[in-house]
Amino acid sequence: MWEIIKQLEELRDQARLGGGRDRIDAQHKRGKLTARERLDALMDPGSFEEMDMFVEHNCTDFGMDKSHVAGDGVVTGFGNIYGRRVFAFSQDFTVFGGSLSETNARKICKIMDMAVNVGAPVIGINDSGGARIQEGVASLAGYAEVFQRNVLASGIIPQISAIMGPCAGGAVYSPALTDFIMMVKDTSYMFLTGPDVVKTVTHEEVTAEQLGGAITHTTRSGVADFAFDNDLVLLKQLRRLFSFLPSSNRAPPPIVLTGDDPKRQDPSLDYLIPNDPARPYDMKELVEKVVDNHDFMEVQAGYAKNIIIGFARLDGHTVGIVANQPMVLAGCLDIASSIKAARFVRFCDCFNIPLVTFVDVPGFLPGTQQELGGIIKHGAKLLFAYAEATVPKITVITRKAYGGAYDVMSSKHLRGDLNYAWPHAEIAVMGPKGAAEIIFRNDIRESADPKAKLQEVTAAYAKNFANPFIAARKGFIDDVIMPHDTRWRVIRGLQSMTGKKLALPWKKHDNLPL
Repeated sequence: MWEIIKQLEELRDQARLGGGRDRIDAQHKRGKLTARERLDALMDPGSFEEMDMFVEHNCTDFGMDKSHVAGDGVVTGFGNIYGRRVFAFSQDFTVFGGSLSETNARKICKIMDMAVNVGAPVIGINDSGGARIQEGVASLAGYAEVFQRNVLASGIIPQISAIMGPCAGGAVYSPALTDFIMMVKDTSYMFLTGPDVVKTVTHEEVTAEQLGGAITHTTRSGVADFAFDNDLVLLKQLRRLFSFLPSSNRAPPPIVLTGDDPKRQDPSLDYLIPNDPARPYDMKELVEKVVDNHDFMEVQAGYAKNIIIGFARLDGHTVGIVANQPMVLAGCLDIASSIKAARFVRFCDCFNIPLVTFVDVPGFLPGTQQELGGIIKHGAKLLFAYAEATVPKITVITRKAYGGAYDVMSSKHLRGDLNYAWPHAEIAVMGPKGAAEIIFRNDIRESADPKAKLQEVTAAYAKNFANPFIAARKGFIDDVIMPHDTRWRVIRGLQSMTGKKLALPWKKHDNLPL
């Protein structure tokens, strides 16, 4: 008996070494943790239970029958984060470069199936050279099996991808199908075709970092949501993101006692909006002053900066924040910001996370680049997302809400539950000056002093129409609130929406304007 136990422990020790001490040292020299070190840092101490530790590949071609490593290049199992169950896989670059084999894929699919069955999130840590070439189509089939499970799990359980090394070719599609992608600067990259192929086909000289690095994907392509300096920071922030999310679409978002008084007022918000309507202000300041303990986890902070999205808590409850950012493009909606916000709104709706929207939007960004790029269809994605969302939706118009962008930004007409406005809010088809130029064009043209006449009629229009009270009289705004009261009014609104349910007509699925 003791001999068997000793043998078991020796096999476990050997499996934990992965590709061996030399390859582990090489991984560390690159500034990267090993697969098991990452899981240990991610999970609550001592909570990770590894599965299929002794699984090996079944390939016999190209001398692979002489090379077997327990675990076959991926560590899978389950554990806890903040006491809540989560399933995870972590690719081991020290074993065959973390390449995906048929059995390797089977291990990943097993924990994904289990996660869906029990209603627990899946976290994938990617660090792989791609498909295992020696296995040919069997490896490609393994990828497709993983992709299929990503699709079936979408909207049922949260899926988070951590890119902590190479992720190339078909391997990138699994992370792309998940809800959030995190990357590490300088040590991780994602692309379908690498720099060498790009150079051969298009004659472009580009590095792996320029083509698919963390900065590229979080600032230019919008593929990734977060970029961090090293493995440990990423894993810490992954735990933070996880703390906001429910375990499944049937579970409520977690409640965290923050100790922040829900009735807390902030008088500085009364002076946030500049007197000059053309002057910008930082919408993040407003968001951080309203949410619990000023704790706001922004998503895609470096991409499409004219709109802000992210998670926060109000009275301990998770909320999704969407807000126009007047500091960038005056807060106009464009193609990138519409897509960014639409996907976030849909995620929140999938997982019963209430939406709080702060609006300061002068309209859609004009120009041939936007129109020819399909702003009509892409802008419709955000409209569609808000219109189909059934979670509680609370909107606060802080300054401007003009034209079609007013409708799109969670207006009352898209089933907004509670729509508030600050006293300085302007809700109109367009700005006072533009409206006056059209409505009073003849009076201005015939005036002895057209400039003075324009100023006069603009001021009159602004006084009579560019204010929240016209919309309030029609019931499109539920109340005009003082800025310093915003936190408590939003919290009260969310409390009033507890238990909200909407019955929707049956359909197989919608046809989002992709």
